[in-house]
Amino acid sequence: MSTPARRGRAQRAAAPVQHPGVNLHALLDAAGRFGPEYGEGLASHLPMGLVALRALGADSQRMQAFAWTESAHLLPAPPPQAWTAGDPWPDRLGDIAAWPAYVDLFGQWLAAEGAADVLAQVLPQLMPGCAAAAFHGPIRTAAALRAGHAGELAAGLAYWAVRHQRLGALPAQAGTVADPLVLLRRLQAVPSTRPLIAQGMADAASHPALRAAVPRLAIGPDTLAQLSRLAAQAYAGSGNFTALHMVTASHAMRLLLPFVEAGPAADAALRWFWQAWATALVAACLQPLPPLPLLPWPTIVQRALASADAHVIKLVDACRAEEAAHGGSSWQQAASRAVTPG
Repeated sequence: MSTPARRGRAQRAAAPVQHPGVNLHALLDAAGRFGPEYGEGLASHLPMGLVALRALGADSQRMQAFAWTESAHLLPAPPPQAWTAGDPWPDRLGDIAAWPAYVDLFGQWLAAEGAADVLAQVLPQLMPGCAAAAFHGPIRTAAALRAGHAGELAAGLAYWAVRHQRLGALPAQAGTVADPLVLLRRLQAVPSTRPLIAQGMADAASHPALRAAVPRLAIGPDTLAQLSRLAAQAYAGSGNFTALHMVTASHAMRLLLPFVEAGPAADAALRWFWQAWATALVAACLQPLPPLPLLPWPTIVQRALASADAHVIKLVDACRAEEAAHGGSSWQQAASRAVTPG
């Protein structure tokens, strides 16, 4: 069970963004009719995009239009499936066919115990697989948390569970290098011929230099902020699609971490996230692009609200929130890159 202090921090971190006149919960209810993926293993961005749009100030008409167009390519949700009573909940991690059963399990669990206590119990076991579907497991979970929608939170946790992706073991103790950039400078890109980000990360995970570097990072109070800033800089300098997911994943991690008990459990969660983050960077094979002018935030938000790309909407939302949390222009530069044509 969560302590009162942690529950208070978690509730403050996850306070739902508000926008009068936008019935986000009704739209998320409707989004529940669709499955978690489409095509060849691509994650549905409908619920995450709706939450980001509301945070950016979209009106009802814009959100309804987004829901209409984004749902056009989605598949119907599979038939409901009850979780077998008595089965340990981690037993089907990584089994995409178990998604409806996990939705049932987490839905009942959340109704019985509430979001804070459920997250406190499941996050330590989900974090070793936080790479799930190019980080979309934690990203969708964090978006649902912001929305305060129990059904969508169950769906997000279920997606994280069924796409749980471990990238290798970590030693019991963290290292002594405080600056992740020191370790990253020693790594080389590891290209993959496979199309999905998660597949490229799986290919890069066994690279000897990466496996030697990851355990050396010392987890500290600034680790997550450092990773978020470096991810923003990586995307601002390259426009790389994998780097985009590293930005939104860092934002998600900041929202979820308060639900993990402070101390060794939180440090372990950050170590797993760092492993996935570093693996994604190696797999991204960044190529530098010429710098772009820094756009003002009102222009960035206006362009994001008009964008048909859910990834752009999510990135701009995450960047604005991360800048508010940490300060500095790195996230504004990343958001400028996202909304600039070409």
